[in-house]
Amino acid sequence: MHKNIYFAGGCFWGVQEYFSRINGVIHTSSGYANGHTENPSYQDVCYKNTGHAETVHIKYDPEIVSLTALLELYFSIVNPFSLNRQGPDRGIQYRSGVYYTDKDDLEIMEEFFIAEQKKHSQKIVVELLPLENYFLAEEYHQDYLKKNPNGYCHIDLNRS
Repeated sequence: MHKNIYFAGGCFWGVQEYFSRINGVIHTSSGYANGHTENPSYQDVCYKNTGHAETVHIKYDPEIVSLTALLELYFSIVNPFSLNRQGPDRGIQYRSGVYYTDKDDLEIMEEFFIAEQKKHSQKIVVELLPLENYFLAEEYHQDYLKKNPNGYCHIDLNRS
């Protein structure tokens, strides 16, 4: 049985490419999550205060890669102390968040966040929330860095 998790970590291009390379990840897609409008466009998310975060849906096989392992990888590529910003990208759409659909995963995630916070004196600002909504981004955003290997990315993809 496959499971799902949603990671927001700045520009979704790099987050999607990074997780698409992880053994056990079955599928990734880029989209917009937890905003207050239906079917936003990229332009809406950037300029019309929709409240959405650029987010990557990750479908994975928990027999190959655990949720904890995915969270460790996620925290290795984001600055968990940076509010509404990752790398040079700034704005609420670039906030960091972990969004879940399976309440059975919440305890694992909460324990992970608590353990991660204990490693730092600075407050972690990554959201941990249920997924309220998720809309696929436009086709040109899907697998953007596979289509454009020299495209912009704030993540060191050599780490995957």
